[in-house]
Amino acid sequence: MSTTRDDDQIDDKAMPLMDHLKELRTRLLWSVGGFAVSFAVCYYFSAQIYAFLAQPLADVLAKQGGGDRRMIFTALYEAFFTYLKVAFFGAVFFSFPMWATQLWLFVAPGLYRSEKRAITPFLVASPFLFLGGAALAYYFIFPLAWQFFISFETMPGSGGIPVQLEAKVGEYLSLVMQMILAFGIAFQLPVLLTLLCRVGILNVESLKKGRRYAIVGMFVAAAVLTPPDVISQIGLAVPLILLYEISILAAGWMAKKSDAEAEADKK
Repeated sequence: MSTTRDDDQIDDKAMPLMDHLKELRTRLLWSVGGFAVSFAVCYYFSAQIYAFLAQPLADVLAKQGGGDRRMIFTALYEAFFTYLKVAFFGAVFFSFPMWATQLWLFVAPGLYRSEKRAITPFLVASPFLFLGGAALAYYFIFPLAWQFFISFETMPGSGGIPVQLEAKVGEYLSLVMQMILAFGIAFQLPVLLTLLCRVGILNVESLKKGRRYAIVGMFVAAAVLTPPDVISQIGLAVPLILLYEISILAAGWMAKKSDAEAEADKK
């Protein structure tokens, strides 16, 4: 017997297959168009975006008295492709609201109202969590990690052969984007765990019992996703542990809410 409440209905109406395909084509065109516009704008400002990404390194070098320091590229095409990568990553980031909205508009009509209410908070929280992780990497981890790596330089006059950093633009961008993506994706942990609890794959008790294994896994993941320095690894693992605890609280709150809705349905 169906337990669907009368006010929990699917808002969509039946559509032929061709109409669904046309709808999908429209959503894809809007998404591709948004990405293309974002890519063009980001490529125009790619030098400024790269300068923003390189600013933490510039600040560290400035503290070392490196006013004449530089970044280099060793292949003729390296700088060009680096700016293309900057534009691509920027376009993915700035066009996210467009293609995420189009995806939601395509999927949402086929969901029950209760399902929409359950999913919407996660959709809203996800980009903010990603931004939080990226901001933590940029404003806190980068300065500390870059300072750690720069400390291995040896200046002229200190004996032996001087060792100084001349960072390649392509390698620096790859490292920065790896770190930003690692932190941003890792900060989706509460969304993932709470959703798994919401659909019944996990529960609050299983999260609590698996806490010690989760902590070990987080340190392992941090070691894999970040450069081989203690600062980056701890900087990612500790927030993940905190987010895991937040996930337990969120899952418990969702379970109580589901129980309350079930009691309301019985009445």
